[in-house]
Amino acid sequence: MDHRTIELRTAFKQSFGSDAQVAVRAPGRVNLIGEHTDYNDGFCLPMAIERDVLIAYRSRSDTTVRVLSLQQKNLEIFDVGPSEGNRIHKSSQVSARWADYIKGCAQVLREEGLKLHGVDMALTGDVPLGSGLSSSAALEVATMLALLGANGLTFSAEKIAKLAQRAENTYVGTQCGILDQLSSACAVHGQAMLMDCRTLALTPAPLPKGISVVIADTGKRRGLVDSAYNERRAQCEAGARALGVSHLRDVSMAGLWQARQAGKLDAVALKRCEHVVAENGRTVAAFACLTSGNAEAFGQLMDQSHADLRDKFEVSCRELDDMVAISRALPGCLGSRMTGAGFGGCTVSLVKDEHTSAFASSLASAYKKLHDLPMAVYLTCAAAGAGPVVLG
Repeated sequence: MDHRTIELRTAFKQSFGSDAQVAVRAPGRVNLIGEHTDYNDGFCLPMAIERDVLIAYRSRSDTTVRVLSLQQKNLEIFDVGPSEGNRIHKSSQVSARWADYIKGCAQVLREEGLKLHGVDMALTGDVPLGSGLSSSAALEVATMLALLGANGLTFSAEKIAKLAQRAENTYVGTQCGILDQLSSACAVHGQAMLMDCRTLALTPAPLPKGISVVIADTGKRRGLVDSAYNERRAQCEAGARALGVSHLRDVSMAGLWQARQAGKLDAVALKRCEHVVAENGRTVAAFACLTSGNAEAFGQLMDQSHADLRDKFEVSCRELDDMVAISRALPGCLGSRMTGAGFGGCTVSLVKDEHTSAFASSLASAYKKLHDLPMAVYLTCAAAGAGPVVLG
């Protein structure tokens, strides 16, 4: 039992007067390649990380939900019984917006026709918030597990991911794809996964031997709802309509140029579409690199991905670009790119094991000379997907 589990169990009893029945966890994720392709029905290549959200819970006999966040040091209370308009009200205070992810999960379960009992929950997590490592998806998936468990229900991991995505789309207001939630719910220990976001098929692939995955947090934060994320999604959808397809998954690079010559796409739309089409190809190629053990080629594809995200999709920023440039110049680095939606957050790099320690310290030192931000470097292994935790 680690210190977080002990702290969570203690806080639960102090706040709610009894012991929790059970606990669940859901991990964050890092996307190795395949960015902004999920909502275009494309391909991604994520893995779960060893940082997660933990929720201890106990069911109630009424319809009251009480949620204690150890990170936010805040208690949120709401009701999941029938209400006027049948909608759970969003949090009115900015300091309690974290609770909207939990309320959103309860809302979509009610929309599924479930009559929910109340539950007491205490939660904590070590996925850095706003980092591009899917802290929100980890919270949503863990919440789904807790709400279902408190009501004696079980759903498949895939359905939990879909419901969690719907909560973020329809309640929180971020038009994310399925990448984050599916990664958190369905990841396989020790494996990356080729994710087909159209069929939701997941194909595990081993990480290269002798290679470490290093995540570097720039310290630059962004809010997805307030950022250009939803704008980029709308641009992709408009591009698909102009090209006569439902999603950019069905477009080739040759088709893009034909559409440009025919006047169907302006310069900005062409750049957005070019990134998505090329990124889908890179992701499939990267999966082949994993299956053949070609880490060097994988790293080159990561480098190409970052260039397109910076120049064509325009979701990078100075901090991310600097972090990537520093990483690539260090010994042992095979490739580096921004990961997540962009506008801040983290980079991910492939580094030879014998260089990992020096890489981490040199990267931190060089970056701090450029930016006075609370950066951090994390080494991680591919973790398992969401599931129960023993409280002891």
